[in-house]
Amino acid sequence: MKNHKNQKNQKSPNDSITISGAEAVIRCLLAEDANLVYGYPGGAIMPIYDELYKYKDQLHHVLTRHEQGATHAAQGFARTSGKVGVALATSGPGATNLVTGIADAQIDSTPMVCITGQVASHLLGSDAFQETDIIGISTPVTKWNYQITKASEIPEIMAKAFYIARSGRPGPVLIDITKDAQFEMFDFNYVKCTGIRSYWPNPPLNSNHLEEALQLINEAKKPFIVWGQGVILGQAEEEFKAFVEKSGIPAAWTILGLSALPTDHPLNRGMVGMHGNYAPNLLTNECDLLIAIGMRFDDRVTGDLNTYAKQAKVLHLELDPAEVNKNVKADVALITNCKTSLNALTKRISKNTFTKWLKRFDALDVIENEKVIKGDLFPIKPGITMGESIAMINKYTKGDAVIVTDVGQHQMVACRYAKFNQSKSNVTSGGLGTMGFALPAAIGAKMGAPIREVVAVIGDGGYQMTIQELGTIFQQQVAVKIVILNNDFLGMVRQWQQLFFDKRYASTEMTNPDFVTIAKGYHIEAERVEKREDLDQAVGRMIASDKPFFLEICVEKENNVFPMIPTGASVSDIRLE
Repeated sequence: MKNHKNQKNQKSPNDSITISGAEAVIRCLLAEDANLVYGYPGGAIMPIYDELYKYKDQLHHVLTRHEQGATHAAQGFARTSGKVGVALATSGPGATNLVTGIADAQIDSTPMVCITGQVASHLLGSDAFQETDIIGISTPVTKWNYQITKASEIPEIMAKAFYIARSGRPGPVLIDITKDAQFEMFDFNYVKCTGIRSYWPNPPLNSNHLEEALQLINEAKKPFIVWGQGVILGQAEEEFKAFVEKSGIPAAWTILGLSALPTDHPLNRGMVGMHGNYAPNLLTNECDLLIAIGMRFDDRVTGDLNTYAKQAKVLHLELDPAEVNKNVKADVALITNCKTSLNALTKRISKNTFTKWLKRFDALDVIENEKVIKGDLFPIKPGITMGESIAMINKYTKGDAVIVTDVGQHQMVACRYAKFNQSKSNVTSGGLGTMGFALPAAIGAKMGAPIREVVAVIGDGGYQMTIQELGTIFQQQVAVKIVILNNDFLGMVRQWQQLFFDKRYASTEMTNPDFVTIAKGYHIEAERVEKREDLDQAVGRMIASDKPFFLEICVEKENNVFPMIPTGASVSDIRLE
């Protein structure tokens, strides 16, 4: 005779069956192939966690040490896997602790579904224990949010949540579910969402605008491409590479676009923006055609908008129409997935080379190499530099690792010097600039790409904001490699204080704990490097390990990151020292 114990848990998520709202949430997750979630339990979401226990063979829950860690881990997972990240939290402080990660995901277009528990519906608005209006709080930083008060709403709302999070320009969605809705029984049936009235996530390519774009490209003498994360989110890496190679146009990236084109590609000319490379920043104001692909003209890229690329025609390839003409006026815009627009352009553009124009980049690269890069990578001073630390990681990962960074000097140095051979390799907090992002994001990044090496490069300040996630790494045995570039300062703020505030180092010098002992307390292998001669072998041991590994590298205390464009200055005002 067949064993019918737990028979209801063995049915397909699409079967119609009478179940609780809590179980419906789990079945919805499974139907959306979301079998890995991050979270932290509490009273208002306890019914869902009770069902998680019953489904633990089908759905893996990762207990983070803080709800913010859950969102960043979900972000890291989404960024390397290309799937929707999922985070769970209870009501009140549990829900509010998600907000920083949600805001980070919103501005960086990361697909994520956050599910929060809420007090029972009859208590809403009564200031009940751990009641917070998370819908009102999260509205400005979500792509969509919704509060469920009836179990029967769960299938439709969950289906919409995943569709909205992943479609078009991705983003975070928050679903708040009252506790009584989690207990309530109803007839469950799940149908995936394939469209929503008045929501057009992928507009069709305008053929007239395509003709105008082709004319701009074919007539340009000094064209220049700046690409962003839209190339990666649109799964358009191959189309982008084909476009670059046929057009012969030099291209540079925003920090979130990094890794869409291999670092060593001859037409990859580096990074634009505040700490970007000398040539692409300067030549933005010399090109006659600026082609922006999947990027939003962030202020850290443009500097002073009154002087940004005023001599150039602007062609903007962008999926989100809200980003077109928001900061920089486009002469022509192709509003659709850049996979579509790039493919259409490549078929019809003339094959070209811009030898003379590329020599301008080469000449400026020589200047930056002499004034900045040599000192960063081949220093003559006794102290270890951040740049040579990244170069040593390159030596052992050979450009195949995922590099996860926080925000600050280490982030800029890693983006400048890390080598990447494949896409989805640079995971960082871009638009929000969230300290504390990297450690939990590295957990998710490794789970999203388990066969790849994942190295978290973090500053000593940001590391301590989410240091408790070492407990998650230990419990889950996530084989991430953690590198702390320790200068005993909040380095980026200190650099600004040095350059613009007469070296008044107000509240930026840090008295740090023994990081190695802390890591060992979590049973993570750990080392500290203070001398250059010890750096090579220590990095080699770290990368060779098949377990979590912590490496503290003591770098120069007052090592600045150059080039630098001062806040609000023109890209032409880029400083090399």
